[in-house]
Amino acid sequence: MSPADSDSAWMRRALELAQRGRGQVEPNPMVGCVLVRDGQLLAEGYHRRYGGPHAEVDALGSLVSPADARGATAYVTLEPCCHTGKTPPCSRALIAAAVARVVVAIRDPFPQVAGGGLAELQAAGIHIDIGVGAAEATRLLAGYLKRVRTGRPWVIAKWAMTLDGRIATAAGDSQWISGPVSRGEVHRLRGLVDGILVGGGTAAADDPTLTARPPGPRTATRIVLADRRLPRLEGRLFQTLEQAPLLVVVPATVSSDQTEPLRRAGAEVFTCQTADRVEMIGELLDHLGGPRRMTHLLVEGGAGVLGSFFAADQVDEIHAYLGPKIVGGKTAPGPVGGSGWSRLADSPEWELDRVCRLDDDVQIIARRRCNI
Repeated sequence: MSPADSDSAWMRRALELAQRGRGQVEPNPMVGCVLVRDGQLLAEGYHRRYGGPHAEVDALGSLVSPADARGATAYVTLEPCCHTGKTPPCSRALIAAAVARVVVAIRDPFPQVAGGGLAELQAAGIHIDIGVGAAEATRLLAGYLKRVRTGRPWVIAKWAMTLDGRIATAAGDSQWISGPVSRGEVHRLRGLVDGILVGGGTAAADDPTLTARPPGPRTATRIVLADRRLPRLEGRLFQTLEQAPLLVVVPATVSSDQTEPLRRAGAEVFTCQTADRVEMIGELLDHLGGPRRMTHLLVEGGAGVLGSFFAADQVDEIHAYLGPKIVGGKTAPGPVGGSGWSRLADSPEWELDRVCRLDDDVQIIARRRCNI
């Protein structure tokens, strides 16, 4: 195996380890680390939980002594940190361990790192290689990278539709288009994200709980975009407040007298400075990615809200579930409402990330091209 192939193989292992932290470490990034000397694995680790040791320290900690890493190569999926946050700097841990080389997939854009970790390692005489596994690491860390660079979370649009592209009948019947395996996959996704959003109409029509069943590693904030209809106090969103928080987003035209009952019932209320839905979405995303430090937002509908997120150009990823049913009819709704695009050439470009069969359904995951 050539040195380049060896580097790629060890970085792939580091990326596999990093994924184990999904849902556990946010708003921190998922990071994996592998320590190798003379082609032999010495230790490996990953960032296991928010506030816990970072990947490099986790790997070094599995050695009998950190000194056992002397002269080794460390493969790390993200630039080692160089600041003291909830844990000490990883760059200094690698320097103290006297590793000879550090291979990094991508630089960390976080302002308190942003090349500083690499500079510290180089100043200590450690050889640095950057870019091995960069595409894979960028894909893995898409949500973190977007939040750090833009201040907004990674937005996942989800829907289930029939073979003829409908999310309900003309009469509004939608349960169930997809099967239990697909619905289980959606619950798994709910347990990994920071927020789950629906419109006020969907909250009223479906009376959802928007919780993960069984619970996942994260408890998402349920969010209702209530620019046209406030959620009912007797609905299940309010009856399950002990399971997950609820945030109701209202336009500037809604008065405090209207929102006070929501607050008294236990919901948080975020009042936008505008009544335009597309502008509200931008303002909300700034709030979620900024003060709330949300990394991933799942938008579950309905069609009007999804259409508005697409109109705002704020969808990064699509999870579509195709059920083997036909609804037919001209008035049965599709998944994305709004006015849409008049020309196909104007529609944003997507690339397929995964297509797989889930029992009788098909799951399609696509990502927006060049969104980070």
